Amino acid sequence: MPNDDSSRRDFLGHAATLGSVPLIGTAFAAGPNQAKSVPKTHGGKSVIIPTHEHAGDIDERIDFPPGWDVNVMQMAGHDAPVITPKQLADQMDQPIGTKPLRELAQGKNHVVITFDDLTRTTPTYVMTPWVIGELLAAGVKPENILFLGSFGTHRCMTADEIRLKLGKDIGNKYAWMNHNAFDCLKEVGTTTRKNKVLLNQTFMGADLKICLSGIKVHYDAGYGGGAKAVLPGVAGLPTIEYNHQVILPRNKTTGPVKIFKNEMRLDLIEAAQFAKVDFTVQLLYNQKLRPLRAYSGDIVDAHHTAVRLAAKTYCTPTYKDADIVVANAYPQCAQPYHGGTWIGLSVKQGGTGVLIIQHPLGYDPVHYLNNKVAGARGQTYWDLHRHTPRPGPKGSHTIVYSQYMSRTMMDNYGTDADFCTTWADVVKILRQRHTGSDVKVAVYPYAGMQHQEIELDG
Repeated sequence: MPNDDSSRRDFLGHAATLGSVPLIGTAFAAGPNQAKSVPKTHGGKSVIIPTHEHAGDIDERIDFPPGWDVNVMQMAGHDAPVITPKQLADQMDQPIGTKPLRELAQGKNHVVITFDDLTRTTPTYVMTPWVIGELLAAGVKPENILFLGSFGTHRCMTADEIRLKLGKDIGNKYAWMNHNAFDCLKEVGTTTRKNKVLLNQTFMGADLKICLSGIKVHYDAGYGGGAKAVLPGVAGLPTIEYNHQVILPRNKTTGPVKIFKNEMRLDLIEAAQFAKVDFTVQLLYNQKLRPLRAYSGDIVDAHHTAVRLAAKTYCTPTYKDADIVVANAYPQCAQPYHGGTWIGLSVKQGGTGVLIIQHPLGYDPVHYLNNKVAGARGQTYWDLHRHTPRPGPKGSHTIVYSQYMSRTMMDNYGTDADFCTTWADVVKILRQRHTGSDVKVAVYPYAGMQHQEIELDG
């Protein structure tokens, strides 16, 4: 059974007890009744976790009772060195399978640069200054550069969110638009899997297409990034629906970390090739969303190179048969079920899973494809939430913690879960359910980006 390094656990507990990091739920004011003080720990272990992605990026602590065996499950690359802006620029200027960006941009009139939304916590703002600099150096006029939100059937982004993603200066100086999966689409071909590919016509109208992506585990397409910037990123709803509802269910080749023989991803790759993407940057980042490595160039070759490093960076040992599993949905709180998968992998039958969704936006219910599929048989909101599946084996219990709890969030986890807005309430329930002296706890501190120790499929 894997155990976290004891010296690191002791350091985390000592640092938290000193009060250098606030107790979870007290670091970011949600309203006028914000807590002013928190109880000290009395001999128990404390763990520091990151929270509030793109909303302050705050470190907070969670406290556990004395005597509990608390194991912090870090990913392999949790202490990998962060690269400098100069190193990042040098890496982006060494493309795989294409000419350098400045050379590709020579003589181009209209440039589109895609980027993902806040459900994908790529720190795009670390890449955009270099990309803009290369385009301007090649003679591209600023008014001919357009940023296009590449997030398929997710909701549109606001101006404030765009600035968080691209950087304030670039978000203000350069034009941007949200992709529309319902209208203004152009048919570009049909894949070998019979998927008719409809793509954003503004994207297709550019004479230089650039895709900026981050690498993070995806439970169907293997990893995010790469061709996903095109499909589903800037694709039409019928194309996305075919890929997700026809190709995905009939194939056993899909799953986390599966990239090279994944039928769903191979369909995405064909779509990206139809689009004739000119240049891409694929970024690996750490649990604090800081850059570790960038690969640029061809949208397939650069991505394939990046995921080989990602598989060695984000992999995390699985703690088996834990009494309690705490999964912090960061950095994907808007879609917290990704983090919740660790509860099912680690908690024993009859145990308790705690899912932390510590973000002011909470669980985002807007996903137009999922909403369409869920209500296809005339079902209403109340039908869909009558029997909501939860993470964990039969007989286990679920606690959802959020300082920003809402009825919408609660409806996604069913009436027999516990919902807590203070960590003290979480611990109270855990003490009632686990009364022995040898309580084993597994904490996945940034579960939304961690994945199991899985071998690549090629």
